[in-house]
Amino acid sequence: MSNQPINFRRSATQFVLGTITIAALTLTSLYPHAHLATAAFAYLAVALLFSLMGSFIASGALSMVCVAALAYFFAPPIFNLRIDDPQAVSVVVAFLTTSIVGTHLIQTLRQQRDAALDTVAKLRQSAADLRDREKWGRVIFEHNPVMYFMVDEAGTVLNVNTFGATQLGYAPHELIDRSVLNIFLKDDREFFRKCVVTCLENIGQSHTWEVQKIRKDGSAMWVRENAKGLRWADDKPVILIACEDISERKRTELALQRSEAHLAQAQELSHTGSFGWDVATEEPFWSKETFRIFGYDPQTKPSPQLVLDRTHPEDRACVQDVIDGARQRKENFEHEYRLLMPDGSVKYIRARARATKTASGGTEFVGASTDITSAKQAEQQLRRSEAYLAEAQHLSHTGSWSWDLYKREFVYRSAEVDRLFGFDPKEGASIDAILSRIHPDDVPRLRKVTHQAMKDNGGNYEYDFRIVLPGGTIRRIHTVAHAVVGSDGRVSELIGTHMDVTAQHEARERLENTLVALRESEQRFRDYAETASDWLWETGADHSVTHLSDHTSYGGILAGELMGQPRWKIASDVEAEPEKWRQHRAALDAHLPFRDLVYTVDRFGTPIYIRASGKPFFDASGNFLGYRGVSTDITASIRAEQAERELRKAHAELAHVTRVTALGELTTSIAHEVNQPLAAIISNADACLGWLGREAPDLSEAGRSVEWIIEDAIRASEVIRRVRALAKKSEIEMVPLDINEVVKEAIALVTRELANHQVTLRTELTPAVPPILGDRVQLQQVIINLVMNGIEAMQPVKDRVRELVIESCMDDMGRVQIAVTDCGIGIADDDIDRVLDPFFTTKSSGLGMGLSICRSILEAHGARLSIVRKQEPGATFQFALPLHKEVVS
Repeated sequence: MSNQPINFRRSATQFVLGTITIAALTLTSLYPHAHLATAAFAYLAVALLFSLMGSFIASGALSMVCVAALAYFFAPPIFNLRIDDPQAVSVVVAFLTTSIVGTHLIQTLRQQRDAALDTVAKLRQSAADLRDREKWGRVIFEHNPVMYFMVDEAGTVLNVNTFGATQLGYAPHELIDRSVLNIFLKDDREFFRKCVVTCLENIGQSHTWEVQKIRKDGSAMWVRENAKGLRWADDKPVILIACEDISERKRTELALQRSEAHLAQAQELSHTGSFGWDVATEEPFWSKETFRIFGYDPQTKPSPQLVLDRTHPEDRACVQDVIDGARQRKENFEHEYRLLMPDGSVKYIRARARATKTASGGTEFVGASTDITSAKQAEQQLRRSEAYLAEAQHLSHTGSWSWDLYKREFVYRSAEVDRLFGFDPKEGASIDAILSRIHPDDVPRLRKVTHQAMKDNGGNYEYDFRIVLPGGTIRRIHTVAHAVVGSDGRVSELIGTHMDVTAQHEARERLENTLVALRESEQRFRDYAETASDWLWETGADHSVTHLSDHTSYGGILAGELMGQPRWKIASDVEAEPEKWRQHRAALDAHLPFRDLVYTVDRFGTPIYIRASGKPFFDASGNFLGYRGVSTDITASIRAEQAERELRKAHAELAHVTRVTALGELTTSIAHEVNQPLAAIISNADACLGWLGREAPDLSEAGRSVEWIIEDAIRASEVIRRVRALAKKSEIEMVPLDINEVVKEAIALVTRELANHQVTLRTELTPAVPPILGDRVQLQQVIINLVMNGIEAMQPVKDRVRELVIESCMDDMGRVQIAVTDCGIGIADDDIDRVLDPFFTTKSSGLGMGLSICRSILEAHGARLSIVRKQEPGATFQFALPLHKEVVS
């Protein structure tokens, strides 16, 4: 409502100013007697101009004033509102129509402009509000004390808040645009992928899981992740993940689980099960080990009756009394009893329980039941052990005794002692009888031990003596004794053992004889080593040479020059091959054995090649002492390999020269092959110009001529490519090849030679042969050479058709076989075994290298060139190539 007075004033102002302007325009137009149309145009301009002020009503009123002025002042009769001239009526109507329509259009455009400006203002305000909300949202996202991640369906991090990145030890930019899987354990990555798939399949639903994340420093943290799939810009699915740090809770849970596991393990190891028993509620608790001891399923509800059911019938009444007494007296109890298990076995149980007060004032027993079956069995075994000990002494020929130093008699003597002295234990023997069997030379030694024990007032003693048996047999005895000090502080007796070591003494003598033989063997080995071409060496813990074979010359270097130096100090290729020496020193630092280390040593400006192998050795405590090994001078073999490489290089050069020579011989054929398409190109180009030069150019025929030109150009380019390939000097390139295509490409280069020498070529190529692995250029060289040899062999033939046959097929061994057969003069029997040798030729101008080079090329391809003997004239050269390994597999 407040805008209405403003709009009225604006309309009034518009109408008043417009009227004044029309009046001024009318006076101006009357003076020069302006034409009706001119005045109408001027009025129209004024009406449209003032319509820009915004009021359509005022613009309409001004239009009506203009119509009245036109009718009164300019339309005949002048100064009269009546219009007699039809043409004048048309002008006035046209003016009125144009004025009304124009002002309406201007008004509409003005309103649309105002609406657009208002809309722009609102959009600007909305954008500002959106930026403010985004700013606050970003602040909340960045500083919220919760780890937030936003990832796409591929797991790429789209956004992460600063708090979350900091918790993981990263800056946000180190995580954004990287795979979120990088912060998970490898074992958890597949689990996380499945979680992402679940979120994407259930857009809008929340999903929660617990998983470990890996910080930048490698430490792990447990988090609970709450994730939801959302539709983002362009309807793109994303997953928003909020992560809560639950590491402390997890550590507590793990510690509790570990504690429970340790307790269960301890109970299992000690065969002790815990139990609890609330007297008031009669609700017992059994640990897992208690169930195992009693042989019940852990799912069974425990009760005192279960104990009685499993108790041995002879002990059941006693156990019942203990249970009843505990109910009545509510005091600690302890007792032992037996269990009779379902399988008939018996267990011994010791149970102890302590009475405690519950929060409600009742009594609860907390105790433990221990399986002491092993201890009980040990007691029984201990009783049997005395018998076992006596038997063991008899078997080991060891007797135990105790000797009273003052009474000079045995306090105790096992049966085996009597046996050692040759007496029957059942009959016994006096002290004098026993002493009489000690070798006379050893009696003083035994007395000396007795006096020494009394003098030292204690101690341990070890000595040997001999027993002379009645038949004269000597028995050697090893004695270990301990002096026992009595309550008066004096040595009262000796306790010890006699052991028959006769067999050991004899074994020692045999060992000494063996050692003598071993020394002799070692000397023989040293003699062998010193006469061998290899030399032995030894280094210390710092890898410096400490020992060399006495005969070592080390490639011309005296042994004295090597002592005390590590291997890399005497080698001359350390700077040239740093990686080799880095790996070698790393192996030495790790105390690993090494084999076939090849290095060079300069001697008078000449490199000497050494191959060394070694292994570490340690002392009895496992301490590293150094290396022992062997070295060999391999200079001769290395130089032989270098010579062989040079020979192969020369052979490759010769093969290249042979190809270039063959190309020289094929110059006429190559020129013809190139000239044919070139002549066709010229002919087709002339024809194309003719079609285009007509009064009405025939574009269709001209286009066909251009296509023929392109085809002939490709033919010429292909010929040149093949020639360049043969002439090019390059390394062997082994690739999968179709041998039929190789044959066809070779034939294309010798077609003219076949025609010039009136030779008919017939090919019998088996279609779809498997691919072989070879060098295309070298195999083409072989085929061209065999074809040219066949052409030359058929030149003397006048009485039959000169026919050359090239065949491809599979042989009996599954290889691709190529055969080139001519009908020429053949090969003499004397020459057939030498025709493939280098420099052998039957031609007056030949070098004898063509077939030799073909043979070398085919051998490098795993094939062999051979000559097939046949009855009819001519010769057949054939070879078989192995299949490509991918086809074989």
